[in-house]
Amino acid sequence: MTGDPALPMALDRLIHERIRLAIVSALAVHDSLTFTDLRTLLDTSDGNVSVHARKLEDAGYVTCTKSFDGRVPRTEYRLTGEGRQALERYLAHMEALIRRVGGA
Repeated sequence: MTGDPALPMALDRLIHERIRLAIVSALAVHDSLTFTDLRTLLDTSDGNVSVHARKLEDAGYVTCTKSFDGRVPRTEYRLTGEGRQALERYLAHMEALIRRVGGA
């Protein structure tokens, strides 16, 4: 999942997908978000949030906590340290790629 920022084409394919990148980015600026928060922020379907959040959870990039708010199920996501590092590496890769194609 990791790549060397010196190799701009070695992007982390796991978070390169737009929904997963959006989830990781949203969680990077919020302590936590519920399933509903993510679905609304990303303007996507329940299935998209569920499938992509699960892939991030399986990779150790996010944690998922399930609880009840009264009788209503509540699913809450948080970015892990590993997820934050993956996002930082991804951003470094993108910057390296931009520098490389821009000739800087």
